Amino acid sequence: MRDHETVPYSLPRIPDEESIARAQALRDRLKQRRTCRYFSDEPVPRAVIEAAIEAAGTAPNGANHQPWHFAVVSSPGKKRALREAAEEEERNFYAGKASEEWLEALAPLGTDEDKPFLETAPWLIVVFAQRKGGIEEDGKTQNYYVNESVGIACGMLIATLHEAGLATLTHTPSPMGFLRELCGRPDYEKPLMVIVVGHPEEGATVPAHALKKKPLTQIASWL
Repeated sequence: MRDHETVPYSLPRIPDEESIARAQALRDRLKQRRTCRYFSDEPVPRAVIEAAIEAAGTAPNGANHQPWHFAVVSSPGKKRALREAAEEEERNFYAGKASEEWLEALAPLGTDEDKPFLETAPWLIVVFAQRKGGIEEDGKTQNYYVNESVGIACGMLIATLHEAGLATLTHTPSPMGFLRELCGRPDYEKPLMVIVVGHPEEGATVPAHALKKKPLTQIASWL
């Protein structure tokens, strides 16, 4: 490898038996994660959200440019504005923008244009992918593997929030340009998704279809 400044790799080694146990325990906890569409307005400490975003910020990424920004929305006025804009896009989606095949695929999940959770949940995390900026965020330096990097960070964010006992939902209205203006972000940032965070309301349910997961034999091959 080319010469570059380094520091010691600090991951402690653990016995195979413990490694297997840890992996299986985390697997079992993550298997309990479900997308929630019924949130309560019960407060969630800001410290939990901060810790989850800090965890997401450690995700592997292209050239260590860390091409992400997490705009956290909690004020009632901002949440109301976000909901209204998102529902306008969703009405267009369900009224003809989406193909019949797409709507048929969504039917078992029971989704529609109404998104009350965008206003009810205490926290909305709007995730932006930074196409430019570099580690100094100068708005000019080219970033690399942006979607891949931000996607990994979002997975780590959701896993951390789940570990903290919180429900989440990933919302992707299309188009999402209104999120940039609402959150006051620059043009070189692309809105990727809204992650809704909070506690589920009493009696919350999930679609039975969501319990159908592909088995290991279908999602992995060993070469």
